[in-house]
Amino acid sequence: MTEDSRADRRSPVGEPVVRSDPAVTGDRAAEAVGFDPDDPESVAEAAETVARFAAGDVGDDDHVLMLRGAAACAALVRGVGSYKTAAERAGDDVSVAFIRKWARVHDLPQAIRRQVASGRIAPSAAKHIARLGGTDRYLLAWATIDGDLTVREVRSIASAVNDGSDVESAVREAGVQLGHVGVDLPRDTYVELRRRASNESRAPGDIVAAALDDYFAAASDDAPRSP
Repeated sequence: MTEDSRADRRSPVGEPVVRSDPAVTGDRAAEAVGFDPDDPESVAEAAETVARFAAGDVGDDDHVLMLRGAAACAALVRGVGSYKTAAERAGDDVSVAFIRKWARVHDLPQAIRRQVASGRIAPSAAKHIARLGGTDRYLLAWATIDGDLTVREVRSIASAVNDGSDVESAVREAGVQLGHVGVDLPRDTYVELRRRASNESRAPGDIVAAALDDYFAAASDDAPRSP
């Protein structure tokens, strides 16, 4: 698993890494706003953003602005040192639970947040994915996309896992098979895959998995190493 599978993000808190990427948010990348928890003025701006976010000034269908609100929650917590103080700074109508939930969304791995920003995972579903840790977050995120899960189903799966169920069983209960991905291949590649699979008495998925393992291993070997 890659570095961003860890609980803590490596990118600076509040930095709009995903929201500022035109490949994800298109023209709206220019709207990206970052928050610096070490800058008092930026922390004050984060508090105001959180207050507006909690008041419902951001529509549920505006994924980019909801991620901005999540970033503001995370930066505010870091800036003031605790969830309780963050809620107090944001205003009487902002709860600790609200800030905690959305700060966790901002702390999701970038690969998942990119899917939230692109609209493939609803921010309200991301709140429940963020309740899980490690690889389980990825598994639930990809199951959400591949199985077109509702927010209610995502919430139910997250609750089941937190109650002790393994994520594969919980996802299966929702009708999703982990590891099943539909892909579109060029015709010649498709024919060759099927031909080799038949001649070798192997499932096409086994050949694809082996090829991907080699690809990922080579990519890891080519990655720059820390001094």
